Amino acid sequence: MKRTFIKYTAILLFTGLFISMMQTVHAQSSASAVLDSALLEAQLDYIHENTRVYNNFRAIRDDLFLKLKRNVKDTLNATKLEVEELNSRLTERNFQINTLTTDLTRTKNEKDEAIRNRDSLSFFGIQMSKGLYNSIMWFIVLGLAALAVMMVVLFRRSHQVTKQVKEELQASLNEFEEYRKSSREKYEKLVVSHHNEIMKLKNS
Repeated sequence: MKRTFIKYTAILLFTGLFISMMQTVHAQSSASAVLDSALLEAQLDYIHENTRVYNNFRAIRDDLFLKLKRNVKDTLNATKLEVEELNSRLTERNFQINTLTTDLTRTKNEKDEAIRNRDSLSFFGIQMSKGLYNSIMWFIVLGLAALAVMMVVLFRRSHQVTKQVKEELQASLNEFEEYRKSSREKYEKLVVSHHNEIMKLKNS
């Protein structure tokens, strides 16, 4: 009877110890699996749910704490590298944006300059719009046309005056020639008459 009790007690103790060991192994393997594969937030939740608090202090195994500490450092380093990579990409994007903005500004200035050159002309080295240039050209053309008309009118009037003066001069010359002829004839007649008178006086 006593041997049987001792036997059953030993079996129960062995069974309890085995179950405790299996739970410990399962807990260790479960904790190791969580700390090896889960996200940091899930690891913290697991530690929070599977550790106890004694006198406002949370009891956690040192190996789990060290592994969690390494995981936190690794996560922080990975996050830091990701932030640095994102900052590098941001810097590169900002450089590309500044380059594109500069190119856009230069292209806009070139377009505006091309439009100004298309819509303007140089007149004696002065840039002016085509409208003003056309107005000046038409003013010059109309001025030259008016001057040409005035020159034609003056030329015709001068030609008419010259023709009239020539006609009057020719008439004066004709009158003078008639006067000269008549004067000569009168002089000749006077000379003949005077000669006759002298001859009469000599004969008498």
